[in-house]
Amino acid sequence: MILLSELFRTKLPVLGLVHLPPLPGAPGHRFDAGEIESWVLHDVESMVKGGVDGLIVENFGDAPYYPSRVPPETVSMMTVLAGKVRSVCDLPLGINVLRNDGFAALAIATAAGAQFVRVNVYTGARLTDQGLIEGEAHVLQRYRKALGTDIKIFADVAVKHSTPLAPRTLAAELEDTVLRGKADAVILSGAATGKPTAVDAVREAKEVAAGTPVLVGSGVTVNNVDEMARHADGLIVGTAFKEDGVVTNPVSAARVREMLNRLRQHRPTD
Repeated sequence: MILLSELFRTKLPVLGLVHLPPLPGAPGHRFDAGEIESWVLHDVESMVKGGVDGLIVENFGDAPYYPSRVPPETVSMMTVLAGKVRSVCDLPLGINVLRNDGFAALAIATAAGAQFVRVNVYTGARLTDQGLIEGEAHVLQRYRKALGTDIKIFADVAVKHSTPLAPRTLAAELEDTVLRGKADAVILSGAATGKPTAVDAVREAKEVAAGTPVLVGSGVTVNNVDEMARHADGLIVGTAFKEDGVVTNPVSAARVREMLNRLRQHRPTD
């Protein structure tokens, strides 16, 4: 069973989201390669200075997203950028290829020396703004084995920007993700990017997950970090770290420090 304290070298780790600007081929693409790199490295530097314990690189700017496989130019650019991130800091690194390309994420992570990937729809099926997305835990686990890596799979449960096809309890979703999907960690989020995760859901997840780490994947702010920290095993933060709390803005090192200072009192010392 994965221990977050071993992977991130601390208990209750905070993972900063590196939101990539629109990449080549995306409708919003406007920066050249050098400008994209500068944007990314600025955000990475700000989060590292602020004290995060890990990073997740994701192609946030590429909306509207492909529901499954992304094109080669996206994989290539993300691999280059992930490598750049690895060259400037040694924090544990994760890869998330939106909307749901776990294969590309594992390939990029392997090439760039990342430690984990995030998969939004890992088991079951969800109705999303990209249409119906089906989980591919069965092939992702085999692909990881074929690559010969020990890259961890962090799987969302009831992921944001989606709805179930039929009523299912959170407990049932979690059990399938952990016991049958064999996820290394699970992530809970709110309804959309930046929207708060329900604390009751985090409590329930901790009970059901039976030791598998539970991370909060959206909506963590300075105002609610105390409550989230009391129940979760880790926190993933994106919007709250941005200047003025606007998701498309650059990261503010001061906002990162503010949250990490607030969180310090909740970190176990044993």
